[in-house]
Amino acid sequence: MTSQELRNKFLNFFEQRGHKIMPSFSLVPDETDPSVLFTTAGMHPFKRYYAKPDLAPAPAIVTIQKCIRTGDIEEVGDATHLTFFEMLGNFSFGYPKKEGSYFKKEAIAYAWEFLTKELNIEISRLSATYFKGEGGIPEDKESYDIIRNITKLPEGKIVGTGKSETFWSLGTENSPGGPTVEFYIDNIEIWNLVFNEYILRNEKYEPSEYKGVDTGMGFERLLAVLNQAENVYHTDIFEESHRKLHQLFKTENPVAERIILDHLRAAVFIMADGVRPSNKGAGYVLRRLIRRAIVKAKTLGIEENFCARVATTIGHSEADPNRLQNPTNVGILRYSQDDVFNEFEKEETKFRKTLAQGLRIIKSQKEFSGKVLFDLYQTYGIPVEITIEEAERLGNDISNETMKQFNNELLAHQELSRTASAGMFKGGLADAGEETTRLHTAAHLMLAALRQVLGEEVTQKGSNITAERLRFDFNYPEKLTSEQIKSVEDIVNEKIKEDLPVTMEEMGIDDAKKSGAMGVFDDRYGDKVKVYTIGRTHSTLLRQAQDRSGPIEKPFSIEICGGPHVKRTGELGRFKIIKEESSSAGVRRIKAILE
Repeated sequence: MTSQELRNKFLNFFEQRGHKIMPSFSLVPDETDPSVLFTTAGMHPFKRYYAKPDLAPAPAIVTIQKCIRTGDIEEVGDATHLTFFEMLGNFSFGYPKKEGSYFKKEAIAYAWEFLTKELNIEISRLSATYFKGEGGIPEDKESYDIIRNITKLPEGKIVGTGKSETFWSLGTENSPGGPTVEFYIDNIEIWNLVFNEYILRNEKYEPSEYKGVDTGMGFERLLAVLNQAENVYHTDIFEESHRKLHQLFKTENPVAERIILDHLRAAVFIMADGVRPSNKGAGYVLRRLIRRAIVKAKTLGIEENFCARVATTIGHSEADPNRLQNPTNVGILRYSQDDVFNEFEKEETKFRKTLAQGLRIIKSQKEFSGKVLFDLYQTYGIPVEITIEEAERLGNDISNETMKQFNNELLAHQELSRTASAGMFKGGLADAGEETTRLHTAAHLMLAALRQVLGEEVTQKGSNITAERLRFDFNYPEKLTSEQIKSVEDIVNEKIKEDLPVTMEEMGIDDAKKSGAMGVFDDRYGDKVKVYTIGRTHSTLLRQAQDRSGPIEKPFSIEICGGPHVKRTGELGRFKIIKEESSSAGVRRIKAILE
């Protein structure tokens, strides 16, 4: 079965059963979700629909979603792991209240019918797992009974497992979660069916008002199993890029080849969604993928630029997973062949110079330290195994103590990266440094000033704040005049000059609403929120209202926010808008600095 035939079968099957086909969302989530750098699962774009099914475009949806995961990047190179992959998924929201929604019985029946009827997989090759209960959460006996009745699998082929295997949850307050059923082919996990029937509140799972279905099936892994391929790289997805790579070298090294093919494929799809190599965020991940591919190619004897020549073949053998009968090259949907070639050429040329410098440092070392190993890894992009190989080739052994020092440096760096990726720095902040904090506070002042100048219908649509500048998106139908820009600057600088206090109070979400705090009141917030005011505190306003002691002086700014702020506006310096432009239809973008 070809890749496109499998995509067609999956989408057609669920469309015929009342599901709305939705296109794959971008690999890069929009600025309303700063929790991750990339879309990591098919359900990612639909998270809010489980608590608020009325927002969903349909009660039942089917997608083939592009995904990026780098958490297990060290496993890439084996038979099944990939950095970029497609996730086949069917979803249901609002059960039992929403007409057209469904739950466990239908979801398990759909999965079994698709595997055994549409794909004609022999029942003897199939097995399943379900949640046996753990940690105060009862056994999912309902799913077990449904599996037995629908599949007729013998008891030995239906296995109960614990939370780590067959229970899914985001693990955050007010987030959905529930037991899962997993189907296996030849003991290889293929399809994961999540039944969201709980809500996590106060560290306990309570029954949810609405129940939902979230399933995910790895497309490449399924394709390999159906074609009895040795691994996911022996499918038509990688056929052309594999052939091109083999034209460039003669030494056989399957693991290195797979890493190169995976990383370049991931890089093409990331660039297709508008990301460019950089030292921050998604651009940094893209850069690391390209550089890791180059270093692996060096082990194959490839010493000249090759990425562009391989990357531009990616997409020719991959049809658009969202168009049933109209195959399109996904890899170049929004990124022309010339752009792909030029971007890879530029990045590879730059890194090869850096790589050469790193190799010279390796040659110059009489004795290695953990810091040198980490600097070579972090600054020059040279994996530690390459450093070890080069050092040994030059007769310079690296001790166990040095490796321990390196691992300590690496663990500290990874912990910082995980913290940032988990969304510690909210609101589009790059970090929690002094300069970023000042600009973040200035963004609060600017929003309040924009609402004064343009009208109270203005709200924030996104932000990105670094130590150098703030970028702020807001709704407004037309370009700002020079007079409007100056008025905003003047208001902000006046409030900075007044040296107003910046205070934070934690309060219930209802009190935050009553206070007039700016914010999007949805399921991203828990029972308590942080409300930042500039000028007057919320509690002061309440006391004034209760005492009726003269006119109430409202704060200049009041917003729900989780990021860092200065104590007083006088710490900010002079505010200046350096650019005002269109971001998208009906959305304007301002870039500003503090002098």
